[in-house]
Amino acid sequence: MFVSKNLSVNEKGHLTAGGIDTVELAKEYGTPLYVMDEDLIREHCRSFKQSIDKYYGGEGLACYASKAFCCRAMCKIMLEEGMGLDVVSEGELYTALSVGFPPERICFHGNNKTDSEIAFALEKGVGRIIVDNIFELERLNALAEKTGLTANIMYRIKPGIDAHTHNFIMTGQIDSKFGFALETGEAFEAVKKAIECSHINLVGLHCHIGSQIFDIDPFVRAAEVMLTFIAKIRDELKFEVKELNLGGGFGIKYTEEDAPVAYDRYMEKVSEKVKEVCAEKNIALPFILIEPGRSVAAPAGITLYTVGGRKVIPNIRTYISVDGGMGDNPRYALYQSKYDFEVANKAAEPKTDVVTVAGKCCETGDLLGEGVSVQHVEVGDTLAVLATGAYNYSMSSNYNRIPKPAVVMIKGGESRVVVKRETLDDVIRNDLL
Repeated sequence: MFVSKNLSVNEKGHLTAGGIDTVELAKEYGTPLYVMDEDLIREHCRSFKQSIDKYYGGEGLACYASKAFCCRAMCKIMLEEGMGLDVVSEGELYTALSVGFPPERICFHGNNKTDSEIAFALEKGVGRIIVDNIFELERLNALAEKTGLTANIMYRIKPGIDAHTHNFIMTGQIDSKFGFALETGEAFEAVKKAIECSHINLVGLHCHIGSQIFDIDPFVRAAEVMLTFIAKIRDELKFEVKELNLGGGFGIKYTEEDAPVAYDRYMEKVSEKVKEVCAEKNIALPFILIEPGRSVAAPAGITLYTVGGRKVIPNIRTYISVDGGMGDNPRYALYQSKYDFEVANKAAEPKTDVVTVAGKCCETGDLLGEGVSVQHVEVGDTLAVLATGAYNYSMSSNYNRIPKPAVVMIKGGESRVVVKRETLDDVIRNDLL
């Protein structure tokens, strides 16, 4: 049983993705290679949109968190599927706009947006600017006034929820670089100030409690906290907050140890609490936004490598070296993130080896996994790392001046390059003498 439902084994005993032989993909496009299944991406988008329709009567918007995996082809898929987009930089915004993505369906995040980024968002008519701190509010109001525009904003609020995830990806607690705190009264004072600003339209509130969360309860509790705050704003400031963005963070299956809840179940339980609190507090049901990223992209992606070395250290471990590493997937080095591995050309065989998968960078910590179970792996084999569609290409680097891999999109049994493999000339393109 594979962690993603689009994976299988063909008559040759090779791993397939979306019905395509991954060994053949590696031969055709070279390795390392990111492979993304467009059909599965679209299926995930539709499941979130259908949940919005089912549980909120269509009064909401699912916004893909493009930081998970962003390129022009991905933005075009989101456009065609009727999704919104969450962007966190001018680069992500520019990428989205380059394919004609409607700016009114874009949420612009970031805890330290520059003046040029803010001005660009205003100029392009971004639908919602997620304001992270009071200094950003003041700069945004001044820039909007200067250009004669009014900015639609949402405040990022820290609801004080323990998300039960890795400390590096928890974002909803008071000790976070993101957002306004509820406990200290900071968020309430910020709302008062936004209401007074001449070129600011406070349309809603936003929260995001973390990533790779398997429990439903933290999401339910966050919704309750946010709606209680909306009621307080209505009661004490006589101001109606019309939108609520509940963020993302839905967990996915990286290994057999992971047991994520069906996304529809998240949506159902949270919507029940939203409706309950709205009725209890006598407030109108707000327009609901969510921001799935990893859950859209990660299960749809795999990364293919070629094995270049096998080093056995008796009674200690066996190292398997591949032609990529932390430059194309830094998540193990950062978070000790676990993945499932398959020897793609031996996928029908039992997993008899336990190995450490090492990258090619000049760094002891350049590992993709330790204590990994795989089929017997030898030099020349194609090694596949599963569920790498999110935060792999996005976080890739040119460490050791290694060119970044290509990204191939598969759809309906066909494949195409959507991001070209970098060349050595690309590596030195911006160097000056």
